[in-house]
Order: sequence, then C-alpha cells, then structure tokens
Amino acid sequence: MTLAELLLFEPSQLPLYGLCFGVTAGLALLLFYAGGFGGADSKALMCIALAMPFAPLALLKPILATSPTSQIIFPITIFGNAVLFAAASGIYMILRNVVWHQKTKTKMFQGTLASESIGKKFLVLITGYKMTVSCVKAKWHIFPMEDIADNDQFISLKRKLVVVPRDEGREKIVERLSKAADEGKIDGYVWATPGLPMLIFVTLGLMAALLLGDFVWLLVRLVLGA
Repeated sequence: MTLAELLLFEPSQLPLYGLCFGVTAGLALLLFYAGGFGGADSKALMCIALAMPFAPLALLKPILATSPTSQIIFPITIFGNAVLFAAASGIYMILRNVVWHQKTKTKMFQGTLASESIGKKFLVLITGYKMTVSCVKAKWHIFPMEDIADNDQFISLKRKLVVVPRDEGREKIVERLSKAADEGKIDGYVWATPGLPMLIFVTLGLMAALLLGDFVWLLVRLVLGA
C-alpha cells in the first residue's frame, strides 16, 4: 500500500523509500548476526520500513521533537527510542541488584565468576538479576546467564557467565545448574534474565515516536543547547 501510494501520488519519494528500506534492512541484519536482535525483531523493523518509511506528520505531529531523520528514515527514530527504553530497563536491573546485594549481604559474583571480565559483569548487571535455580527451572521465559563446567576429576567447579543467553540449550544449562545446586556445589542463586524480546521496546519506540517524537534527537539538542 505504501509503494502504491508513492507510485500514484509521490513518485519523487521512491528513491528515499528505497534508501529507507536499505538502511533499515542493513541495520536489522547487522544486529541479528551480531546477536543483538532476534529474527522476529529484525523482520519487524524491516516491515516498519516498508509500511511507514517516513514520519506521518500530516496526520500526527509529535509533541516534543521531530528530527530530520524521522522525515527520511523513520524506522531509525523508532529504533533509537527503543534502545533508550531498553537502557531504562537496565537502570531498573542495576537498582534491583544493588537492593538484593544489600539485603542478602552476598557477593554478586561468587567463586570463579569473580574472575570474569568487567565487561561481562557489567552486561549481566544491566540485563539480569539473581534468582533461585528452582525459579529459573519453573519459568520458561527466564534464561540462565551462567553455566558450569564440571569435571569429576576435580573437586572445584567452574562457573562462567553467559552474556547472550539463547533458547537453544537452555534446558541442558538449567539441568546442570539444578544438579550442582542439589549437590551443594553452588548456592541456590544464579544469574538469570527475563529475556524480554527487543520487539517490546520497538513497539514502545514506535508509539513514542508517533506521539512524542525522537528522544535521541531531543537529547542531542539538550546536550548541545540547541
């Protein structure tokens, strides 16, 4: 329908339409193969580029700010808003982890997890929180953010962080963690994430872009004092 509209009424916009889809598809595929996006998330962003390449300013003008990007590549504005919403959820995760640490007086990274890199620890802190192994096992939408490498020849057990948890192999990891907890090799708490799909944040980003505007552009203007 968008293509037909442009062909009939605004053929001069066809090159921009192709540019919008090309840039959006390239970004979506890059994020997918980098592990930052799921397949459904990438396809959703490309579908938005096909259906709504430009901000519908004639029908609905945002309250706060309209960026030049919105008028050429609207999906990028949606993606920027989605990233900010996802970042806001990271702030919630950090606060939750700090409260848990203060309440339980327990180290956040115990055993061999303490030797993991600062980058991995930071990513885990903003995307996950501590849960009991039984809760992770009972809730299918919760993904463990750590795994174990157990060797029967040694008493020690190596725990490692899983920064990008995937659905494949989830059950095996949960079983390993559950067995280790039952045998007393690890405590009852492990790092886990609710595994919220980026599609939720993309939906929020779309609604915000239509009603409020481009949050990234607004922040840039505030920083620059424009």
